[in-house]
Amino acid sequence: MKVSAYCTASQAPSLTRPAWTRHLPARTHLFSSRPNPQPDDMFRNTYDSDNTVFSPQGRLHQVEYALEAVKQGSAAVGLRSKTHAILLALKRSTGELASYQQKMYRIDDHVGIAIAGLTSDARVLSNFMRQQAMSSRMIFNRPIPVNRLVSSIADKAQVNTQEYGRRPYGVGFLVIGGDKTGPHLYEFSPSGNSYEYYAMSIGARSQSAKTYLEKHYESFVDCNLEDLIRHGLHALRETLQQDKELTINNTSIGIVGPAGDHEKNVPPEGPFRILEGEDIDVYLKGMVPKEGEGAAPATAATEAPAGQAQQPPPAAGDEDVQMAD
Repeated sequence: MKVSAYCTASQAPSLTRPAWTRHLPARTHLFSSRPNPQPDDMFRNTYDSDNTVFSPQGRLHQVEYALEAVKQGSAAVGLRSKTHAILLALKRSTGELASYQQKMYRIDDHVGIAIAGLTSDARVLSNFMRQQAMSSRMIFNRPIPVNRLVSSIADKAQVNTQEYGRRPYGVGFLVIGGDKTGPHLYEFSPSGNSYEYYAMSIGARSQSAKTYLEKHYESFVDCNLEDLIRHGLHALRETLQQDKELTINNTSIGIVGPAGDHEKNVPPEGPFRILEGEDIDVYLKGMVPKEGEGAAPATAATEAPAGQAQQPPPAAGDEDVQMAD
């Protein structure tokens, strides 16, 4: 049988296509669910399937996706002064019947962390940090330096960005601690990087908190504990949705340093401790209202018709954004 030179591929499948592909449409790509895949589709599927493959732009897409997982977790804020380092975290609840998730972990007497991202990954890494801290006390009879502890988890996370068959950790840490050189604040990311900061925030809508911290960080050095916590609460408030507010149920505070005016039974060395529930109510009441919040009730009262009782403002709920931490 002679085939004309002007025949299409669908008219002469036996000459242009293998026999096992004749049941497919003429222009369907074998490895795509869409006819005629676009170059951007093939580029994405080629370079983001493994964490050991660089893209032509020099990027590791799987590592970048892990960094995005950190941004899905609820916000955490860290600050430090000459005498204290503190953490503030926003806790989430999966529903009205569930308790709020734990956002802070004690690693040693002088070190604590706040997490954002996958809680299961945070549990594994926090246990590793505890092992490192315990080994230092058993072998050298001294607390582990904070920078060495952060470097150890950064090295552990880096391995998962280089070896085949592993996935990067999907959690970020803010680490505070105190040693002979004073209080410290570090950030750890799934990429294996770690940095020391005067103030830092991670998690969902953390950029709003960073903006506040960048405006006021120069005053943090000389702040006492109460002022430092107030700044941290103001920064954490910036990450909330408009209809939410900080309460004793959805807020946690971690402190390293001497006891404050509202604390009792704290040892002189000021170990890491976590404040929750009624213990933080005094700090929440000391917050400065946002601009316009104080004037709103007075305006509403003047606009209410004569003889009509003013309705009380609706009570703010304790629930936070419903998103997997």
